[in-house]
Amino acid sequence: MARSGATAHVDPVTGSLVYPLGSTVDAEGHVIVGGCDLVDVAREFGTPAYVYAPDDVRARARSYADALAARGVDSEVLYASKAAPITALYKVLREEGLSVDVASGGELHMALAAGFDPARIYMHGNNKSAAELKMAFDAGIGCIVVDSLEEISRADWLADRHQEVLIRLTPGVSPSTHSYVQTGQIDSKFGFAIEGGQADQAIAAIAASRHLELAGFHAHLGSQIYELDSYVRAIELMAEFCRPHSPRIMNVGGGLGIAYSRTDRPPSIEAYVDLKVDALERCFDPLPKVLLEPGRSLVGNAGVTIYTVGAVKEIPGVRTYVAVDGGMSDNLRPMLYGSEYEALIANRAAEEATVLSTVAGKHCESGDILVRDVALADPRPGDLLVTPATGAYGYAMANNYNGVPRPPVVFCGDGRATLAVRRETYGDLVSRDV
Repeated sequence: MARSGATAHVDPVTGSLVYPLGSTVDAEGHVIVGGCDLVDVAREFGTPAYVYAPDDVRARARSYADALAARGVDSEVLYASKAAPITALYKVLREEGLSVDVASGGELHMALAAGFDPARIYMHGNNKSAAELKMAFDAGIGCIVVDSLEEISRADWLADRHQEVLIRLTPGVSPSTHSYVQTGQIDSKFGFAIEGGQADQAIAAIAASRHLELAGFHAHLGSQIYELDSYVRAIELMAEFCRPHSPRIMNVGGGLGIAYSRTDRPPSIEAYVDLKVDALERCFDPLPKVLLEPGRSLVGNAGVTIYTVGAVKEIPGVRTYVAVDGGMSDNLRPMLYGSEYEALIANRAAEEATVLSTVAGKHCESGDILVRDVALADPRPGDLLVTPATGAYGYAMANNYNGVPRPPVVFCGDGRATLAVRRETYGDLVSRDV
């Protein structure tokens, strides 16, 4: 499935921050990801399909590990697996030495199935059920991140052994990102506010518990963040509150943004790590163990989604709709957040993009629009269309609206395409009926 030959003169992919590392356009004008021709991938596995370059994921994981190693601090990198809870990706990141953050019993099940050492699993969630907590205790996971007084009481009652916990704090910092993915402000469903005494109550409840031990604190400001100064302020506020309790662990979350368009310039992983470590070193002596929780920045640009164009509908003087065989069932973010993506005709990627188009999904909603006002190369029925930067939260939020089976996940590396998750079938849609 690998392609050889000179790169086309016009290549919108090579060097782009949006596509997986090493992506290019070959002499035939086909997009190549992980050494695989997406036209061949579509022919073998069908469309829509999520395509990942695992070498890209590994490279980003190593960037985090190397940046922390360069600082010489006791640290741990956790994969925030809600970004892409795919068993094969869990395995890749386990192999790279990462720990993992899970936010449900299902994510915990997949992390264990992927071979993670339970001691390197951290469990989040603002409303963990008794069954999920029991599952975590039975597995012997390393740490629970507690999120409410009720949960502290429930966890202490269910635990039959010593259990380390982190308290999730809301430091009162609102980063510059979409309001739906802000989590560090006081008005949040997550965590304990420092202001007003809620966090003090959590510390007292853990101190009075039978089985729980306070190991440290956690805060996460949100997701898709470019402006790093908000992290400094959050760490300063956390430190002022946490220092008297001599924490062994400070988990300062994730949230680093990625490039969704070729004009985006997110901060580098190295700059992000240095800023957080610098702030922690200024605030703590001695420095606790530092935990980071990247998710989107590990997998977002490592994935693309491929579709087949089914219809092109020109409304003169209004708009040209390019309808594809997926939509809000495989990428809900444009409808949920107004997220913007690029698009490219993957079988004619070197041709000049001259047709201003709106890429529409196939679902029975007027709002089922994947990309608005994107220039495409004379789109035609049967063309292959690719949207990059879909490695985070596409698969995670996939659904069966209109009875559409969820797409497969295909890994592409060294010119070989392998199936990581098969496509759902119509039979799967009724398999749970009773």
